[in-house]
Amino acid sequence: MCGIAGIIYRDGPHAVGEDMKQMLQSMKHRGPDSTGYALYGTPSEAFRMRITLADTNTKRDFDFAERLVRRRSEVEGKLRAVGASVTEIDETTDYTSTFTFDYSGDLKTLADQVESVRDTQVLSLGHALEIVKDIGDAETVAAQYNLDKMQGTHGIGHVRMATESDVDIAGAHPYWAYPFSDVAVVHNGQLTNYFYWRRRLERSGHRFQSACDSEIIAVYLAEKLAEGTSLEDAMTQSMEELDGVFTYLCVTADSLGMAKDELAAKPLVLYESDNIIAVASEEIAIREVVPGEIETYDPFEGEVMVWTR
Repeated sequence: MCGIAGIIYRDGPHAVGEDMKQMLQSMKHRGPDSTGYALYGTPSEAFRMRITLADTNTKRDFDFAERLVRRRSEVEGKLRAVGASVTEIDETTDYTSTFTFDYSGDLKTLADQVESVRDTQVLSLGHALEIVKDIGDAETVAAQYNLDKMQGTHGIGHVRMATESDVDIAGAHPYWAYPFSDVAVVHNGQLTNYFYWRRRLERSGHRFQSACDSEIIAVYLAEKLAEGTSLEDAMTQSMEELDGVFTYLCVTADSLGMAKDELAAKPLVLYESDNIIAVASEEIAIREVVPGEIETYDPFEGEVMVWTR
């Protein structure tokens, strides 16, 4: 079933971590297995890369901590080897880290080098984007990663009911649009031409971290954006080329977009005012962050909409 939500503020930074937590927690019944956030803080000239060094389900044996220290050191070495200048390493949890660094090279080369370290995955990479996802409900994950302190301009999130892949970090949403900076996707539904697009994108040199069809959308859009296509045009093209029953949200460094397939079987409710746009699978999520009486509406089938902060 799953639930998705997104928010973008037109009047500057807000408590985006807290707002997204409230929206997602209200839809816990739609996805109790894992929760994920893609949040946009103040952009910086440096890159921020969030990685996992092991899955949350990994057995903690006697040398687990030592292995993670070695992997973190290997990642730093890989970054320096491709020309990145590391300025900060934040050890958020024992199995996740955020690296801040200056870099002017190819992001695909950098991400591939980092992921050559055993059991290491790049969750997000960009100047403003940070993806946080883990097992548990929205409140549990937000507390674990201190998201209540996160200030930002926009974000998306997902509560997941695992139906076709494992309950782990790799199977959780959102997905970073590898290897494009500051782009992420959440999705509710199913792609019926998943294997066609996976093979096609892999032949173009892309990699996938999971067997989740939502990751196809993220990488599909990344390829379009890399070719110079606008976000709205890329999402419009996806309506013609991706088959299935689905609704998805995509965020870039300054935009939030939604797309709803032609069957419109997967719900999405939208609220828009002068200061805020909020979208979610259920109206209850929007009411968590917009006080008072509000009017919402459902986007039409086959509709694509993009808002810029």
